Amino acid sequence: MKFINEDTVAEWHLCNMASEAEQQRLDPVISTDQPTTSVSSETSTNQSDSPTSSMNNDESNDAGNRGIKRKAKSQNRTPRKMSNAIKRIQRELAELTVDPPPNCSAAPKGDNLYEWVATILGPQGSVYEGGVFFLEISFPSDYPFKPPKVTFKTRIYHCNINSQGVVCLDILKDKWSPAFTVSKVLLSVIALLSDCNPADPLVGSIAQQFLTDRKEHDNFAKDWTKRFAT
Repeated sequence: MKFINEDTVAEWHLCNMASEAEQQRLDPVISTDQPTTSVSSETSTNQSDSPTSSMNNDESNDAGNRGIKRKAKSQNRTPRKMSNAIKRIQRELAELTVDPPPNCSAAPKGDNLYEWVATILGPQGSVYEGGVFFLEISFPSDYPFKPPKVTFKTRIYHCNINSQGVVCLDILKDKWSPAFTVSKVLLSVIALLSDCNPADPLVGSIAQQFLTDRKEHDNFAKDWTKRFAT
């Protein structure tokens, strides 16, 4: 029978204690290696803030800004055409102020340059003499390429002006030219009061009366002038 001496037992205990100490030293290392998934997720989060991601966001913002600028540019095209009309109207207003045509006047209605009020004095020697006639002038947005709309607000007995104040004048229709101005229009209306055009009437009955019974026509025209225009 083999006996183990005391020195051998002591050495065996020392080896076991060393093994347990080594095991305890290794255990914390293993536990610190476990949160690998957390670190990788943090890394993936940081990657979203990388310069490449920032550049993509900047490119997206730039593209959006370019789209907004293109939309704004397209929306500004129409106002640019309207501003040309405004410049033309302002120039004609300045000319009217400096050199107004005889027996008439015109100016914007309030702050709206597209809407004017005009006044015409009945021509001397005509059946409208002594009358003061008020008109409205409306300019289209593409003026002077289209004529203004002229409407009598004062009632008048005239074969070329109906009860709604609409004026039948060739330069306000197919004979219009961008070279014409408000002054030209007002002078043409005055000429129409002096010399009506029964061949192209708006009120056929008055035109017929003018051709067949001029005296009666003139009496009616004078009476209306006294009643509505003085």
